[in-house]
This record gives sequence, structure tokens and C-alpha cells, in this order.
Amino acid sequence: MDYKSILKILSLIGMTLSLIFLSDIFIGILYEEKYKKFLLFDLAFFTINFFLWVLLYKHPLNLKIKESILTVNLLWILLGIAGAIPLVLYTHISFASGFFESISGFTTTGATIYTDIEALPKMILFHRSLMHWLGGLGVIVLGVGLLSMINPSGSLSLFKAESTGIQLEKLTPKIKDTALRLWLIYIVLTLLDTIFLKLFGMNWFDAINHAFSTVSTGGFSTKNNSMGYFSQDGIIWTTTIFMILSGINFLVHLRAIHKDFSGYKTEEVRWYLLIGLALSLALAFVHVDIGGDSFYDAFKHSSFTIASVITTTGFATIDYGNWSHLAISIIFIGMLIGGNAGSTAGGIKVIRHIVIFKTLFNEFKRTLHPNMIISVFLDGVKQPQKVITSTFGFLTLFLITTAIVTIYIYAIGYDAMTAISGAFALVGNVGPGFALVGPSDNFAFFSDTDKLFFSIAMIIGRLECYTFFVLLSKSFWKKF
Repeated sequence: MDYKSILKILSLIGMTLSLIFLSDIFIGILYEEKYKKFLLFDLAFFTINFFLWVLLYKHPLNLKIKESILTVNLLWILLGIAGAIPLVLYTHISFASGFFESISGFTTTGATIYTDIEALPKMILFHRSLMHWLGGLGVIVLGVGLLSMINPSGSLSLFKAESTGIQLEKLTPKIKDTALRLWLIYIVLTLLDTIFLKLFGMNWFDAINHAFSTVSTGGFSTKNNSMGYFSQDGIIWTTTIFMILSGINFLVHLRAIHKDFSGYKTEEVRWYLLIGLALSLALAFVHVDIGGDSFYDAFKHSSFTIASVITTTGFATIDYGNWSHLAISIIFIGMLIGGNAGSTAGGIKVIRHIVIFKTLFNEFKRTLHPNMIISVFLDGVKQPQKVITSTFGFLTLFLITTAIVTIYIYAIGYDAMTAISGAFALVGNVGPGFALVGPSDNFAFFSDTDKLFFSIAMIIGRLECYTFFVLLSKSFWKKF
């Protein structure tokens, strides 16, 4: 294991992160807030990483798959610590609470420990949103762009270790160019969302923060009532549309720039939109039945809610935790779906559901016709057995992880609804669940030990299980 290469990569990304954090300090200066402690921390963080980089500058990078996997896991710990310290310094919370909030930000989970968000300094509000935005497309993609300038083969290994959804064969020829183009699309979507939110009534600060949270499918808001604070229909529909766009594979958007719109016709995108529409209509009819709203208002809130949970954004326009059991069941189904592979969304992902259901359907047919040879096809392309095995393996690990988190929450004294929904919300990077962790509540009441445990659960979900659990195998730590 080449630990020097790992430290070299971490120091490079650490320096970049400290430079990006200067934008938080700029907000503090702009709003005349006390920013000196943040500046001192940022200078110290940059200096430490700079000296590490200088010490290891001449060391040749040897970033193979094992080093890449360990780098990715250590990077998430580094991000959690770096993001937590400003929160601890300015909001007087424990390190565990800050680490939870930071991991929730970078993993784009959106679960929070703050009970009065509007009382936070604007510099900290922006810091939370910025963590979302950096974590959304993936700090790894940023790192890949930087690393590819030094070691192209190593950058691909790093990308493979972190990203299990994006189709890697389309990235290998010019991975640096692809990484930069993905970030360009990400920036353009963020700018467009910001402009539309401003046009429909938000101030610039709220528009930028909510655009960061929307395009990253994160869910942190600058308001205690989340998106429910804003009554303008234009803001609600704009956020709904951009959540949906952000839940689509970014490579599809990249191809669309080159006038290739075929990606929007793939099975995954079609099913993603169809499932979202079906659940939105079902929830709207149930909501009208129980709430007495007009169908338009019901569909507006239902569409927003379903888009929010499917893309694992976690925004809310209304406290749906008070809705009927049927309505909550529909929302919970949305939580289990997830967005597209290669998007900023978390969860199980639509493509995996398609593979699972097609495989099960084939097994039903094979039961009736034992000698029949049946394959799984996606968009007319036969899928190799390793794809099916990997899909079911992920589902198994995902369910085991959520089961462990569920049992943990239940064992420390909370009700089943809080335990089950909280586990899926954390591991699926959704954010809010139901009951005590619903959209109008938070995770502040959990102990520091609980918050550290939940932070690990969020990281596991963000890394889609495999990249974390492989660390627990003996073979990983054996010498080459």
C-alpha cells in the first residue's frame, strides 16, 4: 500500500478545499460578520496540506485500485472534519454534531442538527450550502480533474473507486475533459436555477443557497420551514424541475450539449419520469381527499414532495409527516427509488430497480420453462452476469446497512417509524424521514455517539456500500 501517494492526493484536495472555503469568508465580510476565526482555521488547514504536498512532491504517484479505495474513504473523513470545524467555532456545538452536519452536507443527505436555522450567521448558512454543492457532483470528480493533470491512470482508478453509477467506458479517453465538462454543466444548472429563483421572488442570498442545495440534491435550506417558507408558485415549480433535472445522469446532459438527445429516451430516464409522475398523481389524489385542497395545490405539493424524495433532496413545502398512512406510504416508496446512476441523487437508483425486476421476471419465466436461456437487456444491450451480480450485491449490502441502523435507533429507545424511516433517510442520503425525524424535525436530540454512528451510515450510502465494506475484508489489507 503506497501511503505516501494517498497523503499526496489528500493534501492536493485539501489545499483546493481550503481555497474554495475562502468564499465562505467572503460572505462573512460581505454581511459584516465575524470571520477571523474562520480565516485562521482556513489558513491553518491550507498550510498543513501545503507542507504535506511539498514533502511528498517528488514522490511518484502509484494510485492503484486499493490505494484509490482507501483514499476515497479517508477523503470523506477529511471532508467531515474540515467542514465541521467552522460549525463548531461559530455555533458552539459539539464536534460530533459538527461532524454529523458536515457529513450530511458533503454526502448531500440534508439531515440537520440545528433547531433554529435562521439564527445562524449567513457565513455558516452559505458554508452548509457550499458543502452540499461540492459534494453533489462529487469532490472526487474535482479531484479527478486535478489528478488527471499529474497521473491520468491514477485519476481513473480514483473515479472507479468512488463512482459506481457513471458509465466508465465513456470516460476513459479524455477523463480530464469529461470531468471539467461535467462541472461546467453543474455550474450552468446552478446559475440557471439561481436566476429563476431570483426572478420568482427570492433574494440573491437565498436563491444561491437554494440553487446549491437543489442541483446537488442536498436539501439544506436557509429557512426553518425549508421551501415551505416561500409561497410563490414559481419558486416551487422551479425547484421541482431542477430537482428532476439533477436526478438525471449528468452524462445524458453532456451528450445533449452535443445535440444528442437520445439519452433522455433510455429506459432509466423513462422509468424515472414515469414513476415520479405516477407517485405524484397518486399522492395528489390522496392529499385532496384528506386535505381539502384544490387539485392544483395538491399536485403542486405532491410533485414537489415526490421529486424531493426520489432525488433524495429532502426539501419540503409542507409537513407531510402529518398526512395519512397511505400518503406516507406513497412518499416512502419514493424514498426507496432514488435517482439515475451518474446523477447527484442518492438512493438505490432507478437502473438497479430495472435490473432487479427484469432478473426476477426472467426467473419466473425460467420456472415455467427450465431450459429457456434468458438474458437481461437494457436499451437493447445484453447485460453481463457481473452487472446483475453487482446489482443484487449492492441491494443486499444496502438492506443490511439500513437494517443495522434501524435496529440501532430502535435499540436506543425510539419508535419503529422513526427507526425505519430514519435508517433509510440516512443510508439513502434522503435527509428527513418520518415521526421524530420528519420534515419539520431534526437530529439534534440524538447523542454524540449516535451522530457519529449516523455519519458513518451516510458515508456508506454515499459510497454505495462496496467502497466502504471492502475495507473490512482481509484480502484488502494483504500485501500485493
